[in-house]
Amino acid sequence: MNFISALLSNLNYPAIFFLMLLESTVVPVPSEFVVTPAAYHAAGGSMNVLLIILFATLGADVGASINYFVAKYVGRPVVYRFANSRLGHLCLLNQEKVERSERYFDQHGVAATLTGRFVPVIRHLISIPAGLARMNYPKFLLFTTIGAGGWHTVLAALGWYLHAIVPEDQLNDKIVEYAEYIKIAIVALLLVAVAYFVARRCLRRSK
Repeated sequence: MNFISALLSNLNYPAIFFLMLLESTVVPVPSEFVVTPAAYHAAGGSMNVLLIILFATLGADVGASINYFVAKYVGRPVVYRFANSRLGHLCLLNQEKVERSERYFDQHGVAATLTGRFVPVIRHLISIPAGLARMNYPKFLLFTTIGAGGWHTVLAALGWYLHAIVPEDQLNDKIVEYAEYIKIAIVALLLVAVAYFVARRCLRRSK
């Protein structure tokens, strides 16, 4: 954890890539405290915000791919055993969270790998049920890239916006505050989208 703290306090493109790789596996690295501060400093001219989004998304792709292939080839019993292990608990992982991600994948199909990137808790685990289901890998990677890229763009926009109104010593507190608003808005939008597609499907069946 000291190593991760050191990376968080000295953000550069390789650090962003590596931290987002970890976040997309099972290591609890909150993307809000990586991409948003990096974009905050990019607004001051020290980094390029587009490269921040690019390296963050590439890291997420690699991390998600690790989860995908591990789940695909070791199977559910081993995944659950790890989730219930001491190491799994140190990573803030448990069987309930894995099962929740599986239910989300079952309910939303392959598109869950895209929409799941915006959902707390589900975000870094959605690649596990995709691997267990042996989802087509190119499609998995495409949806993961779009979802992760969209999420990182939202976080980068937040960091850029906060640079204009918040001094650096208040940045972390404001990230926590605004991140909650963003999560609520995203969940609300996803619920509306799900309701729309369910209603559309029901109308088609009735016809």
